[in-house]
Amino acid sequence: MAASGEALTPQGYIQHHLTNLAVGEGFWTWHIDSLLFSVGLGVLFLWLFRSVGKKATSGVPGKLQCFIEMIVEFVDNSVKDTFHGRNALIAPLALTIFMWVFMMNLMDMVPVDWVPHAAALAGVPYLKIVPTTDLNITFSLALGVFVLIIYYSIKVKGVSGFAKELTLQPFNHWAMIPVNFLLETVTLIAKPISLGLRLFGNLYAGELIFILIALMYGANMAIAALGVTLQLGWLIFHILVITLQAFIFMMLTIVYLSMAHEDH
Repeated sequence: MAASGEALTPQGYIQHHLTNLAVGEGFWTWHIDSLLFSVGLGVLFLWLFRSVGKKATSGVPGKLQCFIEMIVEFVDNSVKDTFHGRNALIAPLALTIFMWVFMMNLMDMVPVDWVPHAAALAGVPYLKIVPTTDLNITFSLALGVFVLIIYYSIKVKGVSGFAKELTLQPFNHWAMIPVNFLLETVTLIAKPISLGLRLFGNLYAGELIFILIALMYGANMAIAALGVTLQLGWLIFHILVITLQAFIFMMLTIVYLSMAHEDH
């Protein structure tokens, strides 16, 4: 499927579906589709939870209120079990991360051709609708968490306490300060890298599998029928993947911030 209406080769089809709608060059390249869908889903999350919160009743709740209360309670219990400090920001942050990442992942459930084909008819050549298949988005989320880790590490332990944490552990001796600093710096930097790459890798791979299955629909009827079966099976399994990835991102955020609040 191409914007010009010309048929694509399998390689071109895959490349087309994995290309972002971008403006700018080099470092200043902006992925318009990723920004549009990520911000839009974030606004949808805020509007939905706010509207349900304003209409919440102490009587018998509706289905939507009951569902959201279950999510809030689940996240709240996860924070209570994992976070050992006192910070009113952690629970709302965990809820926001879980729901925002889940909603961005959920866009992977939309058939790969529907939205890009509609965009092509409107003259938009490329459109990726799963923000978490864009490394820029997942790293942006991870860097946000990283900034909070640094901020609370300094706020709770002080500049000197944070410096000691980087230089006097795991080996508490002045002669081992260079080794400690190297080890702790690598550990610290690995946190946002692992957060961003884990989410991106899993969702990118899932999207690629959907695209490869979609290629089977252009073959003969037997292969197309096999493609339908494979897509249904992968769709069911992928529901677990997108939920698990949102949960892992949330839990690692809670764990990292809990560690930042601990004074060694």
